[in-house]
Amino acid sequence: MEKGKPFVASLHEVENQLELSLRQAFESLEPKLQPPFSQDIPDPQEFIELSRAIVYAALCDSGSSKTHIKHLHALVTDGYAFFTSLLVGTVVELYGKLVDAAKVQLLWLTKEMVDVSSVGLEDLLVSLLRRIGSGDYGEQNVWLCFELVSLFLDKWDCLLEDAPLVLTSALYSFLRLLADHCRVSGIPKLENVKRLEIKFCVKMFKEQLNLSLKIGRDLVRLLQDLVHISEFKEIWNDLVCSDVSKIYQSKTSSRYFLLRITPEMETQLRFLLGNVKLGSHKRHQVWFLKKFLLGPEKETVLIDIVRFICCAVHPTNEIIRSEIMPRWAVIGWFLELCRQNQYVEGRVKLALFYDWLFFDERMDSIMNVEPAVLLMLWSIPQYPHITHSLLEFLLHLVDAYDIACRDVITRGVASAFREIERKGVVQSLDMFLSNPEIATDLKKKLANLLSCHQDIN
Repeated sequence: MEKGKPFVASLHEVENQLELSLRQAFESLEPKLQPPFSQDIPDPQEFIELSRAIVYAALCDSGSSKTHIKHLHALVTDGYAFFTSLLVGTVVELYGKLVDAAKVQLLWLTKEMVDVSSVGLEDLLVSLLRRIGSGDYGEQNVWLCFELVSLFLDKWDCLLEDAPLVLTSALYSFLRLLADHCRVSGIPKLENVKRLEIKFCVKMFKEQLNLSLKIGRDLVRLLQDLVHISEFKEIWNDLVCSDVSKIYQSKTSSRYFLLRITPEMETQLRFLLGNVKLGSHKRHQVWFLKKFLLGPEKETVLIDIVRFICCAVHPTNEIIRSEIMPRWAVIGWFLELCRQNQYVEGRVKLALFYDWLFFDERMDSIMNVEPAVLLMLWSIPQYPHITHSLLEFLLHLVDAYDIACRDVITRGVASAFREIERKGVVQSLDMFLSNPEIATDLKKKLANLLSCHQDIN
């Protein structure tokens, strides 16, 4: 890589403040970045500026990057915390503007931070995992996926000792990505990625099962999409033959649901659900669709978006009482988008209802189950087919999702309905049980489900 600018110039954008600070530091300190280096200990502000300059210089020029890192090693007194925070900021704010060669340098710098166990390393690795786009099989995205899964394999021992939880983030990401990757063929470089993803995930289950289980119940949801892969059959059988109900009772932290959502997507979803009023929402939806969902395989990210909305976007009471577009309406729109793709539609519905199946009011949030019940309720007047489809799907899950744990699931769904009524999310469950728009057989099944567990408080 010849020395050059690491960022793509844009005529129509105001220069990002982080980008500006890195460039200005480099321009003012470039002479000091060449040996022999000063023996004087820099003051705190000088250290900040030198760190910025080194980041920019290393992104610009692979030929002298080792020299820059040696310089950094001699300066550091904070466990590389500030330097790592600059790399995190670059990934979160500027990754899309990096030229390809600078992305290679960024991955090299990341490996250097793994080797020194830098403060903030987990944030850096997680921010990079979030940059792997769903349904994107372009060369750069496949390259990033390959580089990251290779990093987690190559640096296994170091990460296991210094940042074990980040391995669970990698496991969640690669299990989810692998399900999508296995549905695509004819891309040679992707075949290599799949092989490494399988190797890493199997290694996690076989060597660090207890660590893997820290993901919680969504681990089962991800793994069930991979049972057709021979390497996962034994893992699946071992898992379901053990007391899988204990895994179901372990709630998955919302931080995992961010992993398959890019920072830009998260920002737009939070804006949509926190600022956009019903009536002016359509143009925002069209923009979101064009920005994130256009493409033959992009629909699969809807699975992750719905899980993210249910579990990680919990609006305040003020927003709930306002005219701002509610979560259930956004999810309803996403369901309409994937109606022609049965694979995606089924998994979006499972993402919507997953916490219902194991709901325990003592540990689960009512906000995780609220969008589904309100979508069913508010669809009755104009779109009863949506209510029918969702209720039918939920009751089918009770019967068929895990026959060995049917009692656990029945109790979970009944608990969710009772808590929804008790908390006033719906005035009364009679709005479902006595509604003429809902099919008689579904009402009977629902009534039976609730009557079997009337003792639930």
